[in-house]
Amino acid sequence: MLQAAFQTPCKAAPLRLLLGCRPLSIAAAAASVPQPNTRPDISYKKIFINNEWHDSVSRKTFPTINPSTGEVICQVAEGDKADVDKAVKAARDAFKFGSPWRRMDASQRGRLLYQLADLIERDRAYLAALETLDNGKPYAIAYLVDLDMVIKHLRYYAGWADKFHGKTVSMDGDFFTYTRHEPVGVCGQVIPWNFPLLMQAWKLGPALATGNVVVMKLAEQTPLTGLYVASLIKEAGFPPGVVNIIPGFGHSAGAAISSHMDIDKVAFTGSTEVGHLIQKAAAESNLKRVTLELGGKSPNIIMSDADMDWAVEQAHSALFFNQGQCCCAGSRTYVQEDIYHEFVERSVERAKARVVGNPFDLRTEQGPQVDENQYKKVLGYISTGKKEGAKLLYGGSPAADKGYFIQPTIFGEVQDNMIIAKEEIFGPVMQILRFKSIEEVINRANDTKYGLAAAVFTKDVDKANYISQGLRAGTVWINCYNVFGSQAPFGGYKASGQGREGGEYGLQPYTEVKTVTIRVPQKNS
Repeated sequence: MLQAAFQTPCKAAPLRLLLGCRPLSIAAAAASVPQPNTRPDISYKKIFINNEWHDSVSRKTFPTINPSTGEVICQVAEGDKADVDKAVKAARDAFKFGSPWRRMDASQRGRLLYQLADLIERDRAYLAALETLDNGKPYAIAYLVDLDMVIKHLRYYAGWADKFHGKTVSMDGDFFTYTRHEPVGVCGQVIPWNFPLLMQAWKLGPALATGNVVVMKLAEQTPLTGLYVASLIKEAGFPPGVVNIIPGFGHSAGAAISSHMDIDKVAFTGSTEVGHLIQKAAAESNLKRVTLELGGKSPNIIMSDADMDWAVEQAHSALFFNQGQCCCAGSRTYVQEDIYHEFVERSVERAKARVVGNPFDLRTEQGPQVDENQYKKVLGYISTGKKEGAKLLYGGSPAADKGYFIQPTIFGEVQDNMIIAKEEIFGPVMQILRFKSIEEVINRANDTKYGLAAAVFTKDVDKANYISQGLRAGTVWINCYNVFGSQAPFGGYKASGQGREGGEYGLQPYTEVKTVTIRVPQKNS
């Protein structure tokens, strides 16, 4: 099985790559995607508390923007501290000792999660279209990748609901001791805009499987799909107050969650800068538990013996997937010097072939950046790269007259001390660096404050194992990139965060371990 990873991988077009080279033809995959409704109805624009829809206490709203056009889609209720307080009270009531949620069998919690997954699957095409409208990612990818992973993630954690339990302990003396895995309590969850539906599922799945209650803040850039899922949570049969969902801004609603004295845990996915603020607020309030999945500047190492065609395609996908808006993007591509020029040439040709445009077109590979701020930020980094002396090999400009589209951009002759090689760009900008030896590239790859992900491409299993052990990153891919599954944990070293999401490891941050010891008349083996 290990040897198979070092054989020549399947050669495939972009859609096949997104499907992980599963035995499904490109034509069959495309045929499985229903035609999109480019103007999906929007029914939910308010705050979801206690299984009811509310205007914000302040009555304020904010616009959510279509990044393909820059036009307003609709106005959404703007939650802030007062709304967080309402949601926390509803959650706390739902978590009271003896409440229907606390008394519910763990297997029944799993059934509710299965039901939620089934409802999302029922509405998969609608949710994919709504995600594309609000976020800008290609509809085919939203349907085939994002929604597929959302459904699988909820079902995975539904299966865990009655299987994550305590142990009996062999205590000395006439005592019987056991442990319980109890829910932490009220969990504040703050999710990002790059994968709105998927990050919502990553947060809800383990929290609800282990019996917690949730107050979730949606990203202000992309609130629409999260609010629709709130309606499905109610339809699935979750008791009132178990899940509460608030659209709003980080400086108000997000800050209120982080510092709230009656929230027991906060989970955040987003930038390292905001992660610092959340950790500080949690510490200065009630020392609430914290899990953080933060930024990255992930090294992607291409050894001279790598399969060139595969490495070029995977490095392209590693950076440009999701418009480059991935925390684990392979944004430092290290190429061994004897294949550097060939790799660069092929990478430029692949970038030229990348289809940028209307995200509802099934042929589109790259849509717009999420909003104007991100669009200007990425163009600013491109300008910085040129000023620093990196060689602009392709792209570097807006890709359309309206909307927030940017050309696939490649820089060569990048040096480690350049800003574009050190800071997270979060856009379609590839930086290619050259290296000579294995020891050199390990040291350079690790010379960053981040440690979220990394990859190495080589046909030599010994090189792969040696390099993977040397890389300081939470995930290391070998001869592949962006391979995710609900079964595997994901998270970072260093400033890329703390804690893990996914797999059995993802349950641990949502439970407290309680030790119970009972005096007995006589203990026997």
